[in-house]
Amino acid sequence: MRKTIILSALLLATLAIRAATVTVCPGCECNTIGQAITTANAGDEILIKSGLYQEGNILIDKALRLKGEGWPVIDGENETEIFTVIASGVAIEGLVVRNVGTSYLEDRAGIRMRRVKDFTIRNNRLENTFFGIYLEHCTDGLVTDNIIEGEAVHEMSSGNAIHLWYCKRMLVENNQVRGHRDGIYFEFVDDSRVRYNISEDNLRYGLHFMFSNDDDYFQNAFRRNGAGVAVMFSRNIDMWENHFEFNWGRASYGLLLKEIYDAEIRNNVFLENTIGIYVEGSTRIRYQYNEFNHNGWAIKMSGGCLDNEVNANNFLHNTFDLSLNSAPNNNSFDGNYWTDYNGYDLGRDGIGDVPYHPVKLFNYIVNRTPEAMVLLRSLFVDLLNFSEKVSPVLTPANVADNAPSMQKLNFQKIN
Repeated sequence: MRKTIILSALLLATLAIRAATVTVCPGCECNTIGQAITTANAGDEILIKSGLYQEGNILIDKALRLKGEGWPVIDGENETEIFTVIASGVAIEGLVVRNVGTSYLEDRAGIRMRRVKDFTIRNNRLENTFFGIYLEHCTDGLVTDNIIEGEAVHEMSSGNAIHLWYCKRMLVENNQVRGHRDGIYFEFVDDSRVRYNISEDNLRYGLHFMFSNDDDYFQNAFRRNGAGVAVMFSRNIDMWENHFEFNWGRASYGLLLKEIYDAEIRNNVFLENTIGIYVEGSTRIRYQYNEFNHNGWAIKMSGGCLDNEVNANNFLHNTFDLSLNSAPNNNSFDGNYWTDYNGYDLGRDGIGDVPYHPVKLFNYIVNRTPEAMVLLRSLFVDLLNFSEKVSPVLTPANVADNAPSMQKLNFQKIN
């Protein structure tokens, strides 16, 4: 064992001695990044000085660290992909990468990692890059502290800011992305984390999950995206302490869940979305400690949503707190706070003595006749809802909060 440790230490020392720094600048011996990569050996650092480098299709085929000094600009002149990495152990840091060529035949990117592992993409600025950072068949990578700004106008002619396809054990954190088709895109990505990111003003989704299992995303902000956030066809996805805000539009929502199983959604804030959460065909999901504030619909459930728990949430001033489009229901809705609840608490235990039925008759009508929404603030609607409350006929009797909280829940104390 001692011999193994000594040999490992000697090997690391040898690699440290062999590692060199290759400097790139307009007046240096290496005045292009491509030339520096050809010159360098695996394990070397390429130090790129401040300046403009009009290069594209730069292939990194050995373990190198590219580090920018003074924010050097690598400009693809709207014609090519810029960095393509096919070696493991690569780090890219401190660069401005801009002007990737748009293509309808291939997914060009500012930085592409292909079938590599143990890499870092840190503290870069990507501008007008079509696809910003594109990871395919990668493992054990870190994408952190990058600012990625696109100029997307139409979905068909735009790419995603951070795009992952067939990856494992990835960490995407503390990035700011905007102006793309999707801010962050996961497809067939397992055992990975998305945290501390801001994804806003994208044409379609702030975050788009598909066929990805055992992932977590937490403490992210998703704002003003065309359709919100979509998580689809996945298992064991935990989502907590995220903000879903200002996603307005006819087909917009804070969060879409489609065929999701065994997930946990807790401590999130859904503020001013057309629909806070739209759920379709999703089972065994626990919704707890979330705040739904001033949304059109707080939660809208379609068919095939069974064995879910909607407990200990705050429903604050939403137009409709809950909508269900299917009769079969074995979901739990107990222990929430509802601003529209006007029951009483004779026992003074903080729990209402009268169950609360969150599905209103007018909601039932609007789901079948959307044009009826023009009557929303009328006296007619108040009378309609009151009559249904006195003698329920059309609203589901088994959808009720049997222990409604009399006061807004304090999640800091609960957790």
